[in-house]
Amino acid sequence: MEDAPGVSELAKVHSPSDTSWKRLLWYVLAGSRGGTNRGKIINLLRNEPRNVNQLAEALDVHYRVAEHHVRALEKNKLITPSGERYGKLYFLSQEMEAHLQIFDEIWTQIQPRAREVKD
Repeated sequence: MEDAPGVSELAKVHSPSDTSWKRLLWYVLAGSRGGTNRGKIINLLRNEPRNVNQLAEALDVHYRVAEHHVRALEKNKLITPSGERYGKLYFLSQEMEAHLQIFDEIWTQIQPRAREVKD
């Protein structure tokens, strides 16, 4: 499997652990059509914790769509839940917070592509 565009350039300035995070974030953000919503969720949660309903409203998507993206982010340990059931709040994981610089680098690179798709 070939690395996503830009991975080799970023690898020059990051540790091996960071390289694994870069690959994970490229996969989660650019590996599917849902990557844009997942990136938006990460950006929303860096400001304040939210539940799935609040995320769905902020993204202007159906609850089930937001729930799907939250599960993908949680499965990849990018976000963590707190609480029970409906009121469950999601936060960025400590690991994600430690790697926000890498997220920002990748997000900046893929945003022009996301806009091109919408136009």
